[in-house]
Amino acid sequence: MSVNALFQPFQVKSLKMPNRIVMAPMTRSFSPGGIPTGDVASYYRRRAEGDVGLIVTEGTVVDRPAARNDASVPVFHGEALPEWKKVVEEVHAAGGLIAPQIWHVGSARGRGRGDDWSPFGKVDSPSGMTAPGKRDLEPMSDEDIADTIAAFGRSARATRELGFDAIEIHGAHGYLIDQFFWAGLNDRDDRWGGSTIRDRARFGAEVVKAVREGVGPDMALIMRLSQWKLQDYAVQNALTPDELADWLAPLAEAGVDVFHCSQRRFWEPEFEGSELNFAGWTRKLTGLPTITVGSVGLDGEFIAAFGGAGSKPASLDGLVKRLEAGEFDLVAVGRALLADPQWVQKIRDGRLDELKDFDRSAMATLS
Repeated sequence: MSVNALFQPFQVKSLKMPNRIVMAPMTRSFSPGGIPTGDVASYYRRRAEGDVGLIVTEGTVVDRPAARNDASVPVFHGEALPEWKKVVEEVHAAGGLIAPQIWHVGSARGRGRGDDWSPFGKVDSPSGMTAPGKRDLEPMSDEDIADTIAAFGRSARATRELGFDAIEIHGAHGYLIDQFFWAGLNDRDDRWGGSTIRDRARFGAEVVKAVREGVGPDMALIMRLSQWKLQDYAVQNALTPDELADWLAPLAEAGVDVFHCSQRRFWEPEFEGSELNFAGWTRKLTGLPTITVGSVGLDGEFIAAFGGAGSKPASLDGLVKRLEAGEFDLVAVGRALLADPQWVQKIRDGRLDELKDFDRSAMATLS
């Protein structure tokens, strides 16, 4: 099957992509003390040299004491900013486009940390819960919330000043913004909580407003969302299309240009009675461009990779058909690009016999 649909140009605001392929954000933890190194810059440059349409960086955290849960996750403030400038310059020198993903982990615990919640300071949490019904932290105060929103805004201004091409907000996977969306972790009875998903979307919408103000009107603002959480793979913020519309509307109104819709497997339908996936429903309900993601190009899903499972290249026929049908606009690729910086070129040129398997060892290096 022709893959031409993947190689059509795409534009949203000032972001002009040569193709429809996005490098998905993937935590790498190769930034000691939160400062990205020259190896990090080279890692992203190799994907730009491989003709990725847009690179979205690994999650990089805003200026709050406990915004990260890993000392080697990069930050997006202070001494790290000149190093991010070098990353941008390397990617641009190779003809690529790049967006930082800005992030706050909230009460999501780092792997293997036991009960040591954070060496970085007070943990931010909507209602003091780390799992539904498990309340072992102090809820965020109004002051904490205001400062966190402002921190996202500061990172947004830095994004513009450093010359990035777009920005992505991490609002998925059970991290802080998603903890406000999720009824299981947000039972606040003030303006930051509520019984409906529209009510609980208020914090995310205020973050979007601050980021939009920071980057200005012309920079493409992407927001990553998911139904599933690291804490619970089966949970959903929206059980019906109507609830999904109520969730998305305040975010779109606040300034989101593109929704990045994370699934574990992109081919799975979001709701009964329709074959549309999460990105497809989001596009249908908002009219905005969407990015689909979830095990693209590989025969195994990514959660299994943490347990050591490998994956082999998989057909893109179904993906391309859905892209041609207008179900979504862009396609994010994760592990396939982690294993092979030239993945895009090999797909474009029909060199399918040269595609590489994904092995967990790829996660241990910046190849």
